[in-house]
Amino acid sequence: MQTKSERITLLGSKAFKAFLAKESLKEGVSVSELVRRRCERTPTEDERVLLALAEELRKSTAEARAALAEGLAAANEALQHIQKTQQKAA
Repeated sequence: MQTKSERITLLGSKAFKAFLAKESLKEGVSVSELVRRRCERTPTEDERVLLALAEELRKSTAEARAALAEGLAAANEALQHIQKTQQKAA
């Protein structure tokens, strides 16, 4: 373990402070140790896979939104063309 030589000040709500205190009590460590443990640990294989899947989902969602917007624009253009054609015929 590395030497603890730097002080870090963290601002948060009363609820967040209470959450940290509760979690540190459950784990039997100080709030500082709790934060160190949770921030320094490396992700598990399951967490890495989940992060990759979440990124894939974000990309797919963005692509789907773009395709939907393109389709809606094409549909609106077709409707406008039909309306103009009907107006000319009337």
